[in-house]
Amino acid sequence: MALDLTAPWQGPHGGVPPFDRVDVAALRPALERAIAEQDAEVIRIAADPAAPTFENTLEALERAGAALRRATTLFEIWSGSLATPEVQAIERELAPRLAAAQDRIVQSAPLFRRIEAVYRSPESAQWSPERRRLAWLQYTEFVRAGARLDDAGKQRLSQINQQLAELFARFSQNLLADETDLCVEVASEADLAGLPAPERAAAAAAATARGHAGHWVIANTRSAILPFLTYADRRDLRERAWRMFVDRGDSGGSTDTNALITEILARRAERATLLGYPTHAHWRLEPTMAKTPERALELLLAVWKPAVERVREEVRDMQEIAGGVTIEPWDYRYYAEKVRLARYDLDHNRVKPYLQLDSLRDGLFWVADRLFGLTFTPAPSIPVYHPEVKTWEVRDRAGKHVGLWYFDPYARPGKRSGAWMSSYRSQERLDGAVTPLVSNNSNFIKPDPGQPALISWDDARTLLHEFGHALHGLLSDVTYRTLSGTNVALDFVEFPSQLLEHWMGTPQFLERFARHHETGEPMPAELVRKLERAATFNSGFATVELVSSALVDMKLHLAGGEAIDPRAFEKRTLDELGMPRELVMRHRTPQFGHIFSGDGYSAGYYSYLWSDVLNADAWQAFQEAGGAYDAAVAARLLRTVLAAGNTVDPAEAYRAFRGREPRVDALMKKRGFA
Repeated sequence: MALDLTAPWQGPHGGVPPFDRVDVAALRPALERAIAEQDAEVIRIAADPAAPTFENTLEALERAGAALRRATTLFEIWSGSLATPEVQAIERELAPRLAAAQDRIVQSAPLFRRIEAVYRSPESAQWSPERRRLAWLQYTEFVRAGARLDDAGKQRLSQINQQLAELFARFSQNLLADETDLCVEVASEADLAGLPAPERAAAAAAATARGHAGHWVIANTRSAILPFLTYADRRDLRERAWRMFVDRGDSGGSTDTNALITEILARRAERATLLGYPTHAHWRLEPTMAKTPERALELLLAVWKPAVERVREEVRDMQEIAGGVTIEPWDYRYYAEKVRLARYDLDHNRVKPYLQLDSLRDGLFWVADRLFGLTFTPAPSIPVYHPEVKTWEVRDRAGKHVGLWYFDPYARPGKRSGAWMSSYRSQERLDGAVTPLVSNNSNFIKPDPGQPALISWDDARTLLHEFGHALHGLLSDVTYRTLSGTNVALDFVEFPSQLLEHWMGTPQFLERFARHHETGEPMPAELVRKLERAATFNSGFATVELVSSALVDMKLHLAGGEAIDPRAFEKRTLDELGMPRELVMRHRTPQFGHIFSGDGYSAGYYSYLWSDVLNADAWQAFQEAGGAYDAAVAARLLRTVLAAGNTVDPAEAYRAFRGREPRVDALMKKRGFA
């Protein structure tokens, strides 16, 4: 008998996803059944003859849709990490239907009347702060989602949301196709001159996997392309690899995303107008810390000028080494590495042997223990969806079960690029303790059997970043699922993750976990000092990459009903900003998955910089106290931020942690612009 993918999860720790028993053919009918079940649950809540109360309305909504959440968790893992053509076909078909199901909830007039009655109830004065927060959030989100529209407006809004869901799926699949199918193939090892041995081995393995044993393949993913651009001596091959990577989604062929982007922007603009907002950006930023596009732009532009000036300095330094070669975008990383070597005597190929993935993963656990009292124990009996995925049980200082952590580290066909955290189940205690299930997902190049996975310094920082998101989910301590963990404002969610990156460079961490993969010796003190001295090296490049992406994102979504040609708009905007010609946006518009594979970060890429203000200021709190491992500051961070989820306004949460507002000067100092 086929497994019911909507059924409550069985097994230890309140049940775990049956990843090892999923039949792809069962995904579609499971989602269809779960949508119908959620519809029925919501209708029952809306039609309840009893007067609306917090319990029979808001808490009832918290319980509704459990079967759909379970089925969607499985579906999203397969579409994001195991995306076969069969799965992609299901995604294209079901994405609009899932969007329509959500619209049926927020557009239910009887349900909204009940929510509004509860929200405005005079009894709310006696509620706990968490109850008041949930009532405010539910009411506000229903209004923002169109609950007050007339029937015609609701119908059109639902059509738009369904169209967008389909467009998002097509965008993601086009981008994945370019990342999976395109590559640079090299027939002679001599053409890989300059490329370190681990990257050569990875390229050879990639070629073998494609049926071209004896050749080398540079895959069209960030983890393969960036080392090639940094070290490969063949300038023509660097240019070829660079163009392949930055032109993802911009080929003019069947995977081109430009027409999809034009349509996405048009539908978003129409939706914003329908909901009563000037632009999509105004609608998206209303519930954030920034509140308005103008405030977000103010921060972006304040950082833009010093970052561009720093890029000009960096280019001058590179040009001295490059001689008669005019620095082009495919040269930037290559010559920046040579400047780093000349100025700081810092060769990252000397750093990498000390950064073994398994050891760094153990370092994550050690930091979580030192700061928050968490221990991680392997849990090999927990089902996983791929043999490369491993699982750990998490416990607190008292030995109490906290949750499960899944780790999916390696790139493979059908897995979207980048690094991310997922929440398979959120912490809550409405009907008893429900513990969280979270995952971290990366795209490191898998080493040959018996060889260690060695990663770069930047990749190691990213590892800590994503683990920061995981800790945010694991350490949640709230009653209601909707307010749990990382379910916070967009420009606050990146704060804990960015903050955790700092522990990578602490002497205590490096001494224990940055050890040579062959000798076991710790990273030499001299090499550590070089890393510290070079901490802000190339900060102009990194900042301009990020801020240019954020500015283009914001301006695209401030354009309102303007018909947008993505290529022309990107070029015009960057020209007006004075974008240095020697580099490109971190995410060019045709491949900007953050903003076009869903609404999540749309008009919100600025949040990485906004959160970095909080991050830099919060790190100073540790430095002003007893240092990186100060127990009192860590306990305050846990209580006011990580455990609190969305039970308080994020600005209040930060003030409770820091005792004051964040200061931008900390960011400028962190990036070397002070």
